[in-house]
Amino acid sequence: MMNSIARKPLSRRAVLRGCGAAIGLPLLEAMLPQTLLAAPSTFKPLAKSNVKPTPRAIFCYVPNGVNILEWMPSESGADYTLSPTLAALSDHRADFSVISGLGHPNATGGHSGADTWLTGADLRAVPGKDYSNTISIDQLIAEKVGAATRFPSLQLSDGSGTGSALHSHTLSFDRNGTPLPAENSPKRLFERLFVPDDASSRAATLRRYAEKRSILDDVASEAKLLAKKLGHSDQKKLDEYLASVRETELRVQRQVDWIDVPKPEVDDRGLQLNSQPGNSHDRTMWIDVMLEISYLAFITDTTRVISFEWSREAGGHGPGGENHHELSHHGGDAGMLKKLGVIDRGFLERLGRFLTFLKQTEEGGRSMLDHTMVVYGSGMNSGERGEHSPKNLPLIVAGGGAWGLKHGQHLAHDPDRHPPLSNVLVTLAQKMGVETDQFQDATGTLTGLA
Repeated sequence: MMNSIARKPLSRRAVLRGCGAAIGLPLLEAMLPQTLLAAPSTFKPLAKSNVKPTPRAIFCYVPNGVNILEWMPSESGADYTLSPTLAALSDHRADFSVISGLGHPNATGGHSGADTWLTGADLRAVPGKDYSNTISIDQLIAEKVGAATRFPSLQLSDGSGTGSALHSHTLSFDRNGTPLPAENSPKRLFERLFVPDDASSRAATLRRYAEKRSILDDVASEAKLLAKKLGHSDQKKLDEYLASVRETELRVQRQVDWIDVPKPEVDDRGLQLNSQPGNSHDRTMWIDVMLEISYLAFITDTTRVISFEWSREAGGHGPGGENHHELSHHGGDAGMLKKLGVIDRGFLERLGRFLTFLKQTEEGGRSMLDHTMVVYGSGMNSGERGEHSPKNLPLIVAGGGAWGLKHGQHLAHDPDRHPPLSNVLVTLAQKMGVETDQFQDATGTLTGLA
């Protein structure tokens, strides 16, 4: 790899000066200032966590399915053999479970997988609406545990904001099915979590919050007057809108409540905060740094719930910048499947690095990994012929041993006769302290996982 730290950037003229010509060249990486190029991370995990052990969960999503032929183990149970793809996690064999055969029965498949992975919703369930989502499991968990931390949850993605219906940039949806915007800039994320506000920033923040509250108060007042003039259908829509306003009010109030609480002191050395998700050179470093910041958010108890869409559906890139979406439409082509397998292993290598960080950090006599549940998977299966099915979704659950999760196994199910994926989500929610056995189409917890 080119050493982007030691070199000086080249000018376009310098490249061709020896030829006695000055011809404009396309922008090359060698011409970029070194601060704009990410380098391999030098971040090191801490030896010990000083926070009280508590359940945490991070949901990591990869788009476009996987090469299922190289992903799926041929045996089930504890004595299964790691598949060619899963061998990338061989160092953590005892720390995770492979779960196969599950899916969301209400999902339609295709590239709407990110919209339904954590909700299990039938997006066309509401008559007259082309799209209608429901609360995601991370937000159900955040309602239970979020009051204890500065941020009830974090939403991360390679695309900022919410994206569009069926091509979401976020995995998280509130009780009204409204998508919660994601952050894709490591620098902005780090500053939001760990950089203290100075006096002027604090004053400006309080002014913004006061303005927001004033606007919300006006909206609520106007809505009450409007409600008297509406029919039943419009009244229902207005109620949904007002519920979103109330959730916004709560978020604003939380920010005010925490403004005088100092942020944790965190050193940014080793963090490649300038990594760009859309830059093929940066892709691996960007995934790494977002996971590093997630690790720091957990070890400082800044949040206990994170959703992280590593790349968006129908356009995502592999860890090396590969056209992941194009390869998902492989049609059974051996060459394309081979490239898809390379992407799958590249992603799992990033996951393995994150699991290592958690495992190397002692916390309450165990490891952070024992206290952290890590869910990794996709909301679609590109299958043997690239069919983009909502069945037999690739899924890994790691960590959480201190809360009773069992690992070192392949829990295999019949793709046509299986418990819903929502059973896994209920299992995790219960381990996070949510007292429920209901979520979407769940029939209970998943047998064998806990």
